[in-house]
Amino acid sequence: MSTPTRTAPFQGRAMSEVVKELTEEIRELYLADEVPWVVGYSGGKDSTAVLQLVWLALKGLAPEQRTKPVHVISTDTLVENPIVASWVTQSLETMRTAAAEQQLPIEPHRLTPEVKDTFWVGLIGRGYPAPRPKFRWCTERLKIRPSNAFIRRVVRRHGEAILVLGIRKSESQARSKSMAKHEKRRVRDRLSPNGNLPNSLVYSPVEDWTTDDVWLFLMQQANPWGHNNKDLLSMYQGASADGECPLVVDNTTPSCGDSRFGCWTCTLVEKDKSMSAMIQNDEEKDWMQPLLDLRNDLDVPDDKHLRDFRRMNGQVQLITDGRVIPGPYTEKSRHDWLTKLFQAQKHVRDNAPEHVRGIELITMEELHEIRRIWIFEKHEVQDALPKIYEEVYGETFPGLPVDAHLAQGSDEMDILREICDGDELRYSMTRDLLAVERRFRTKTRRTGLYEELQRTIVKGYYVDEADALAFKKELEGVGTRDQTPDDTDVQQSLDLDGIASGTDHTTPAEDEETSNASA
Repeated sequence: MSTPTRTAPFQGRAMSEVVKELTEEIRELYLADEVPWVVGYSGGKDSTAVLQLVWLALKGLAPEQRTKPVHVISTDTLVENPIVASWVTQSLETMRTAAAEQQLPIEPHRLTPEVKDTFWVGLIGRGYPAPRPKFRWCTERLKIRPSNAFIRRVVRRHGEAILVLGIRKSESQARSKSMAKHEKRRVRDRLSPNGNLPNSLVYSPVEDWTTDDVWLFLMQQANPWGHNNKDLLSMYQGASADGECPLVVDNTTPSCGDSRFGCWTCTLVEKDKSMSAMIQNDEEKDWMQPLLDLRNDLDVPDDKHLRDFRRMNGQVQLITDGRVIPGPYTEKSRHDWLTKLFQAQKHVRDNAPEHVRGIELITMEELHEIRRIWIFEKHEVQDALPKIYEEVYGETFPGLPVDAHLAQGSDEMDILREICDGDELRYSMTRDLLAVERRFRTKTRRTGLYEELQRTIVKGYYVDEADALAFKKELEGVGTRDQTPDDTDVQQSLDLDGIASGTDHTTPAEDEETSNASA
């Protein structure tokens, strides 16, 4: 067996020579124009190396030359690995202080998704099923939108922006091909166009570096803002694959699911190897076990039993073999996910080390949005969220009260459920009709009331899932049904979609994507 060959560091050149050449290049590009820079920083090795190079280059300029802002953006999905999230947060604070002390125009920014786009609002609030390779609804919402929104604001203000990224050709074959394609259209020698963000150019100073080059640089070059790179190395040790969660600005960027550190909720990989290794290798990190357990619960191979047989718009949809395409998580499933999340959060508060004990697995703002969706969009007028909170924490939910006339007490809903004698479809339809009535009660003009009532009835007129399946098959000419709604009801059912009925915030394209993924 032959011994694997090891590439010489920096292609046989001295590190000092390579760093000197790159910092001179960075200074030249920085002084060439007034276009602001945006550095993508994930806290991982590649982005840290790039930011260190930029920092060293700026320190080599006279103070009067440091006139152009350098924005350092870090996108926090709010479901990052807690250890990494804590590291990045501390790094940004250290960076802010050091930049001010050293009179550098470096401005750190922690970006987060809008509350309507967060992971838990999508999964627990709206009922989106856990992400899958063919239904990766999370990447766009959690990473692409926040970073792109910031870059677009810079472009609107200054007309153009230069993105400085820690992307490398050796990361993957796809990355190498993509970078080679953009190289052909380069301007100003080292700046490539960004196909997804107009008026923005990409600069990738470490594009030719290997993983060994990156680590050699980080271990031999002191971190200029005072964060210890050896602590960074310790986070990488013990995992089986290499990588980090990069600044994601388009769908060609490798997902966090393919990297070492990503979202702890990620179901795009078979196993969260990084968190498993952290728990296994360090007894002080066993407080993360409930997070890993919840992630594994989300990653159930067949989740049909957790989901409604109807789509978000109330329609039943079949795939070619006549099976029903499942829709969003059921009310019970969403309540169960929230209970498990609260239990994991309580465990963190009670058992995690002091420096990470304050991490929020779900924010109060997200809880308010989930509560709003449950009551006003899903018509769950019993207002279950505060009760779930109190059952887990043993204390009153600290959130703001909802409008009293739009929520029903749990006692009334228990009576209604008893009257419906276990018929969940009848119970949900009656409850939804009550919610529609109460929403229109205080309005002077009740335009749209009958349409809302009609939509609610159409959504719930099935006896059960088997009845819905039989009706749909008959409608498509592949089966029979004993009782059929009249032609008017059938046509109205076909005409309704999730957007028109106000029961879903997804676009038609997103709804179709859900359909294809579920199949």
